[in-house]
Parts: sequence; structure tokens; C-alpha cells
Amino acid sequence: MNPVHGLYGRRAECDMLDRLLTDIHEGRHAVLVVRGEPGEGKTALLDYMADKAVNSRIIRISGVQPEMELAYAGLHQLCMSMLDQIDGLPPPQRDALRSAFGLAEGSAPDRFLVGLAALTLLSEVADTRTLVCLVDDFQWLDRASAQALAFVARRLMADPIALVFVLRTTDGEPEPDDGELVGLPELTLTGLDDRDARSLLASAIPGPLDERVRERILEESRGNPLALLELPTDLTLPELAGGFGLPTSRSPTSRTSRIEQCYLRRLGTLPPQTRQLLLVAAADPVGDPALLWRAAVGLGLTADAAAPAEAARLLTVGTRVRFAHPLVRSTVYRSASPDERQGVHLALAEATDRQVDPDRYAWHLAAATASPDESVAEDLERSAARAQSRGGAAAAAAFLQRATELTPDLATRGERAVTAAQAAFTAGAFAMANEMLSTAQMSPLDRLQQARLERLRAQLAFALSRGSDAPGLLLHAAQRLTPLDLPLARETYLEALMAAIFAGAGQLEPEFGARTVAEAARSAPAEPGSLAPVDLLLDGLSAQFTEGYAAAAPTLRRALEAHRTSTEGLTWVCLTASLVAAELWESAAFLDLLDTQVKAARAAGTLNLLPLALDYLGDYYVQAGDFTTAAALIEEAAALDAAVRVAPPPYTPTILAAWQGDQARTAKLTQDGIQDAFPRGEGSAVVLTEYAGAVLDNGLARYSSALAAAQRATAGDNLVARSWTLSELVEAAARAEQPDIAAQALAELTERTQASGTQWALGIEARSRALLSEGEAAEELYREAIDRLTDCHMNAHLARAHLLYGEWLRRENRRADAREHLRRAHDMFTLMGAEAFAERARNELLATGETVRRRTADAALDLTPQEALIASLARDGRTNTEIGAELFISPRTVEWHLRKVYTKLAINSRRELRDATLDAGLDTVWVPSQAASSG
Repeated sequence: MNPVHGLYGRRAECDMLDRLLTDIHEGRHAVLVVRGEPGEGKTALLDYMADKAVNSRIIRISGVQPEMELAYAGLHQLCMSMLDQIDGLPPPQRDALRSAFGLAEGSAPDRFLVGLAALTLLSEVADTRTLVCLVDDFQWLDRASAQALAFVARRLMADPIALVFVLRTTDGEPEPDDGELVGLPELTLTGLDDRDARSLLASAIPGPLDERVRERILEESRGNPLALLELPTDLTLPELAGGFGLPTSRSPTSRTSRIEQCYLRRLGTLPPQTRQLLLVAAADPVGDPALLWRAAVGLGLTADAAAPAEAARLLTVGTRVRFAHPLVRSTVYRSASPDERQGVHLALAEATDRQVDPDRYAWHLAAATASPDESVAEDLERSAARAQSRGGAAAAAAFLQRATELTPDLATRGERAVTAAQAAFTAGAFAMANEMLSTAQMSPLDRLQQARLERLRAQLAFALSRGSDAPGLLLHAAQRLTPLDLPLARETYLEALMAAIFAGAGQLEPEFGARTVAEAARSAPAEPGSLAPVDLLLDGLSAQFTEGYAAAAPTLRRALEAHRTSTEGLTWVCLTASLVAAELWESAAFLDLLDTQVKAARAAGTLNLLPLALDYLGDYYVQAGDFTTAAALIEEAAALDAAVRVAPPPYTPTILAAWQGDQARTAKLTQDGIQDAFPRGEGSAVVLTEYAGAVLDNGLARYSSALAAAQRATAGDNLVARSWTLSELVEAAARAEQPDIAAQALAELTERTQASGTQWALGIEARSRALLSEGEAAEELYREAIDRLTDCHMNAHLARAHLLYGEWLRRENRRADAREHLRRAHDMFTLMGAEAFAERARNELLATGETVRRRTADAALDLTPQEALIASLARDGRTNTEIGAELFISPRTVEWHLRKVYTKLAINSRRELRDATLDAGLDTVWVPSQAASSG
């Protein structure tokens, strides 16, 4: 027993909390998720930590079930005492937080920009005093607040902040929708051991206790502290002493239901007025005593109604209304009849100032309404619009769902159900979206509404799996939309085409492949002369999959130009345009589009697609030979993936590992990717892992294996992967003495590179053609490849051109000339970290008679990718606040990284950082403000 806090059997748990406090006092962050069934002592542990954190600022909040649909209610509760510091935040964060809390009008803030603002605010508060944030009943926080706080928890690094979340489980199972905290450090509370359970029971029962009664209580409580304290209160002294009240035939029930039964029996002994007052308190999430008493007066209750509840230790009414335990609140509310609940919600609605808090008014009024009522539904619809404007998509969906239920007109109900489904889809509440779509389907929808419903069902399928069923569903939706809403139809055709590209490849080719979708899309042409990016992209991609690459290239180039001048933020259409740039070997457009989209997403806090954009941008830097920046982007994408739970496909990590010559990592990522892709039918994952395999095997000079992988990768027409793999196929076939295969691959490659006409494309063609040429023609082609690839800065491919030219020169017995290019290739591959290709160049140099020692890129770079990126930004004059806003970390974490950079580089200041050279690895790192001009 802890003698100060009365905690039996929780020494290990208290020690863990003590360590958290030690961590923050030593300048480190601390995060813990405490899970346990009701009554296990979760709240008592929070009490312990609050009492021990005497030298820290403590902020303690609790989720309440009726408040779950009010966007950012929980976060507002947490930040309430810090609102005077909001104006010191960077303007985008300040505006987002003010809008989320309803303190200012404005467009809907991105939920993750709100999370970043909360992170910065907490970090600033902790700058002068360590901060302890305790969040009880996390499972009952509104979704927007839960997402924001989970984001903060994952982005804390060097901030002296302890963040402890408490979640309820029921009979060992987690509450639904608690996945926001998956992966964070956890502590799971279980029952007390037999010794501690007996000690606690003895402390609760001072009189005699029958042995059979004691054993029954211990058996039914299973070590649950609250059960040990509450179950005996349900028994009379004779029952406790003689065992008459617990027949041995009673079957044990769950601890939660047993405790609730005790509370129910205690409620049954209270006067009717007291039970009704308890129900009012249970239905009000705010805990405002003034509101409680206004509602109580409306119900005819008097002030003395609270006394019996307080005497029974069920409720305390002070500056806030507090229940003795969350189970008391839930038991009171669940045990009431529907009529009783509606009565107290009506009283609460009438007691709420409609002008000050219209959303709570609407919610209580809706809960008080038993039958359809259009005026109430309209109030809820307006609340949904306000929630949406504050970025509360989940709250908007909940308001719209209830509005749908209360809509008397069937046609209007169907329309609202479709809108509610769309809001739920946006919020990621897919189960609610499906439920609302089913409701809509039973309503008399018009043809356009039916088509929109079908499109949303298809989008749900694609979002959930990116698999083989999505293309057909989206195609059918597009066809239904064509005569009703052509722009929406064409956007849906583009979605269907992208879904087919994701799904279609080799063994996983779907029934509705890219060609089928493209042919269907061409039957719904755009308005003549349309220059809309969506129309140009759809026309170009449709042409590629029906008429071929050369026919599509001009339209796709126009689509790229339209997107490069577009002010649209990061969307799926924009990401599609960046893939088209890669397909056309348009290196400048590939970089410009992604750089612009990434910067826009960072500025706006639009993080839902940012991990995927970072993944694509990392792929650009792999091809450019800047593996350090590629690794930094992959690391950032992975960190954001953990923070926002948006999982980008592991394409670029696999491709980077292959270019690095890391056989073990490539094999693992390939296996993981394919195992994940096959059940969904995502064929693009299979194709891109085969491309990575071809690169790896060409680097290792395993040409037969590279040939097989490249042939598998080019078995279908996959965007980007086929174009890039053709050059691998030419090299592998030429080295494996398969000239016919090499010539056929070169012919297709040439058709594409000539249609593209970029320096990158023509450099790849010249390098590939040289492999199949002889004498002076081969030499001229190698030199052309080197010149063109130098001009477009695609250094990974330039290094391979030097390698192939050097190999050819050695075979021509021109050893001195060969050494020049082989040294250049070896140095470039070593610096970028392409170890397999570097070893291949080293072996060729050895064959010329030159001695070459093995080197790795690690000798030149000790900074981690994150450190190198932060150092580059700092060297270019960015402040810690600016860097933190750009990378979604706190300014204190930026300073922590910079201190590590200074130590590794043996410098002491930013001024010295500006003099850091390539040896420190800084000059190779992508800096956002410079990226667009480098293409």
C-alpha cells in the first residue's frame, strides 16, 4: 500500500509515473497511454501523478460521452488556461486554433494544422515550467480533439511535457475508436493480486465478514479495486457476517455490470427528485452548476434534491458538477427510460442560451425530440455547417446524421443522408458513411443523388483498399453521372483511371483495367477547348492507354503546364500530375509540382496527403542521386504517417534500398509490400517492387535476375514503372547476352523518349542505345548520355552512364580512358550511398590495374537525415519557429536537433553552420525554398 495515496498494489505503476516526471524535469518529453477496465484505479493514478507533480504546471481534463460530437471541445478544455498566449503563435497556427475554438470567423482549419498549433502552444507554455497534461476518459473525447492530441503526442521530442491518456476497456476489450493512440507507450492495468485485494477489502469492511462472502466478493471482483470497495456496500451486515445474501449458485458476471448493478440499487434508494437531478447532470457534458440548476428549476426540482446524492457519495456540486466515477454517470443515463431522457434534454435545451451556444441547444433539443421534426433538423443542419467551418468533420457528420433521422420528408431525408455520408467519409468515419448511404438508398433520390451515392460508395472502396474492386465501381458511377453532371463525371473517370492504375498489373490485373476505363472516359469528352487540369489529365491518360504513349504526350505536357500554374492545394489530382511528370521524364516539372504541393501542404497544415507527396518527392531525389534528402523525406513521411495514421505505400523506401544496394532491406520491404498488396489486389505495389529488384540486381551484376524482374515489371502498362523499367531491361538483357530482348525493349523505350524529348529521356535513350552499339557509334552515344544527364541533374543516371562508358572503354582495352570514367562513377556512387553500383565500379577499376579502397558514404556524413534537413534550413536563415512550422515539430525540438548538429560538426553557432561544407553532407540536402529553382 502507498501510505500517502491509499493505493494498494500499484507500486510499479507509481514508479513508472515517477519516471515520467523525472524525464520532463531532465528536459525530455514523456507520453503514456493507460488502459484498464472501469474501477481498476486509472483515475487514482492520475490523482497520484497530479499530487507528485508539485513543481510542474498541471492541466487535467476528462472526456464526457455527451460531448463527443462537439468538435474541439476537449482540446478547448485543455487549452482554456493558455488562450492568452494564442496570439504569439505563427499566424496560420493562431488563426487555425482561434477558428477551431469559435473565437474567430474563418474557413475550416485543417485538423492537423490545429494539432500543430496545439503542439506549439504547449511547447511555449513548457518553456518556463514543465508541463503535465492528464487526459481522463480519452475514449469520450470528440474525434477532432482526439486526433489533435494524438498528433501532439507523436510529435513531442525535446519538450519537457508529460502527456498521459487514460482509456477505458470493457472486459479486456478496448473501447471503439481508440485507434488514435496505437503505437504510443502503454500501461495496461489489471486487477490486484490476492494479497492486495484481501487487504483492500479488509480496509473497506471493519466488521465481521463471513469467509464464503469474502471469497465470493474476491472471485467476482477479480482484483478490481472499485468492485472491492463497492460490492460490499450492496450487502447488509447480516449478509456480510452470515453469507445469506450470496447464494453459491449465482453465476459471476462482468465486473463492470456488477458495479453498475450496485450503483443501480443505490439509485433506487434515492428520492425521485434526486434521481431526476442526477439524470440532468448525466445528460449535461459541461458540468456547469448554473446550467444544472436552471434546468432543474424548469423541471420543478428544488435545491435540496442534491443532498441525498451527495450523501450517497454519487455526486458533488461545487464550482463544477462531478460524479464520483464515470460509471455513475453512464449508469444513471443508461438506466433512464427514453421518455425520462427526452424530458431532461428538453429542460437543458430550454436552459441553454441559444444565441451564445446554438450547437449545444440544437443537440439537446434533438435528443429531446422523439419523432421527425423539420425545424429541429434544420437547426442541426446549421450546427453541422458551423462545425464544418471549424474543421470538425466528425461533428458535422454526427449533426447531419441526427438531422437525417429527424427529417420527415423522405426526399429531403435522402439528400441529407448523402451529405452526412460525405461528411463522415471526409472525417474517416467509414462505418457511419456506409450507414448513411444505406439510409439514403431507402429514400426517393433523384438520378443525380443516386449517382452521387454510387460514387461515394466507390470512393469508400478505393480509400479502404486501393484494390481491384474500386475501378469498376468508380467507372460505373462515372457513367451514371455523365448525362447529369459532366464535370463531376469526368473527375470520377479520372479517379477510376487512377484506381485502375493502382490495381492493374500482371497477375492482379482487374476486370476493369486502365484500357477499359480509358475507353469509357473517351466516350464522355470535355467541353470543346477546355483547359481545366482535370480534363487535360483525363484526356492525356486516356489517350496513353488507348492510342499509346506518343499520342498522349502532347496533351499530358499541356496538363503539366496547367497544373504548374494552378493555385490548387494538395489533392489526388495534383499527385496524379506529378506522376505524369515522372512518366514523361520531365525532371523540372516533377520537382516543381511536388515541391509546390509539399510547401502548400505544410503551410496549410494539410497532412492527410502530405506523407504520399513526400514519398513521391523522395522518389525524385532517388533518381537525382540525392539519397540523403530522399531518406530525410521518407523519414518525415514515416513520422507523419504515425502522427496522422495515413499510410503511404512503401514504394520509395523499397526503391531507395535497391539503389543503395541493401539486399536485406530491399528483400524485407519487397516481401512486406507484396504480402500487403495481394489481399487488396493492388498490382502497382507488385510492379514497383519488381522495378526495385531489377535496379538492385543490375547494381550487383546479377543480370539474369535483373532481366527476369524487369520483364515481370513490364508485363503490363503501369504508369511510371514501365517507362523507368525499360532502361533496366535493356541493360540486363544486353549484359545477359539476350540481344533480341534488349532490342525490343529499346524500340519501345525509344518511342517513349522521343515523344518526351526531355534531356532526361534522351539521356536514358542514348545510354541504353550505346549498350547495343559498337565502335565510334557507341562512344558518341555514351558521351551524349553523359552530356544530357549532366544538364538535367539526374545524377544517379549520370553515374550509371559513366559506369557503362568506363566498362565499355575497358573492354575496348583503353584502360587510361576507362579509369577516368570509372573513378568518376565510383566517387559519385560512393557519395550518394549506392554501394552495389560503387562496388561494381571498384571491381572494374581493379580490372584496369588500379588499386581502390572501399569507401562508404557514412564516412562523409554523420548527421541523421532529420538533422541534415534542419541544419540546411537553419543555415539558410530560417528561425526555429519557421523550421518547426515547416517540419511539424516544436521550436524546442528544432533547437534540440541543432545542438546535436553542432556537437557532431564541432561548431558552436548558426554563423559557423553557414560555413559547413559538403563534407558535412549539408550541400546535398533538399531545402524547400531552393527546390523549385533547382529543376
